[in-house]
Amino acid sequence: MGGGPPGLSNMCQGSMHDLLRLLPKCEHHMHLEGALTPQVLFQLAKRNGIALPADDPAFETPDTLVERYHRFDSLDDFLHYYYIGMDVLVHAADFEALATDYFEHAAADGVAHAEVFFDPQAHLSRGVTYDTILAGFTAAQHKAEAQWDITSELICCFLRHLPASDGLQTFERPAIQQSLTDGTVIGIGLDSSEASFPPERFRPIYDRAGDMGVRRTAHAGEEGPADYIRRALDDLHVDRIDHGIRLIEDASLLQRVAQEGILLTVCPISNVFLRCVTSVAELPIRQFLDRGVRFSLNSDDPAYFGGHYILDNYRAVQDAFHLTVDEWTTVCEGGVRGSWCSEGRKAEILAKLETVVEDWKKKKTSQQSSSGGARIQSSSSS
Repeated sequence: MGGGPPGLSNMCQGSMHDLLRLLPKCEHHMHLEGALTPQVLFQLAKRNGIALPADDPAFETPDTLVERYHRFDSLDDFLHYYYIGMDVLVHAADFEALATDYFEHAAADGVAHAEVFFDPQAHLSRGVTYDTILAGFTAAQHKAEAQWDITSELICCFLRHLPASDGLQTFERPAIQQSLTDGTVIGIGLDSSEASFPPERFRPIYDRAGDMGVRRTAHAGEEGPADYIRRALDDLHVDRIDHGIRLIEDASLLQRVAQEGILLTVCPISNVFLRCVTSVAELPIRQFLDRGVRFSLNSDDPAYFGGHYILDNYRAVQDAFHLTVDEWTTVCEGGVRGSWCSEGRKAEILAKLETVVEDWKKKKTSQQSSSGGARIQSSSSS
């Protein structure tokens, strides 16, 4: 179990944890570069001859860096360290090891399908080729499917703090165009600092991606206002919204998102670490459920946020909101249906979900019957 801000320890240790662990999960908001632990960062820096900042005491040891990560005071504070960390990724083997480490954690947490982000601009600017990045990540994807039965897709993100023209030039690179055309990369996203960089600045990229039939998503409504969600939908024509927690501030927009079945990729523990909220209980999870908003729960950048991967996010939400078994089924079903995998793969995951839930209910009923307890109701929570 990782550390971090108050309220993230001793999460969901009761019988409900068994169900949360077994639920087949779809992860939609996971930055592969965000799986770079301080320990691996130091190892790669030494191996690749990368000098870490000598004027920042956080980089004295992996432990001091972990401690610094626990004191992020904003998204930009986190991003400062995030981009420093990327500098140690040089060779295809580095990217493969990074992604493989994520998939191993995902397998332990019950992930069946993952749609993961990467930031090519941050690597291309350092002279790392796009082919190098993809060679490493795709090797890890193949291993994840063969070894852990995790299917996955790659999403190429553009950095909103950089000029939109740089993003467009990156998008138009032949290697990136080829990866989007042949399906190696399934979609595009928009990440990095949000508040000062409204979505519509990147419309040329999204228009061209739409013409190609490429899937589109964007970070919106994390630190930026709810209106950024509306503008991402109307100007970028995204298929889903990453984060989106400030949707609750706009009733008409919330109704639209619910009616259109737009998936929000919510990252509860990340929101606490980056001070978007002071606790998971402040997130609009209950309102989203009650109003029919489809959302999934995700890791975001777990190596920077206390080592909390997807299962910890499920557990933190359970502690805060005490969801019923049926509500967890709704969350998981929404995540499956909002995924960009094939309909056949969706059917496989939904069938597994049904089996897991039915078996768990039968087990609970048997346990309660043998102890003289009442039969469990389908809408009861542990």
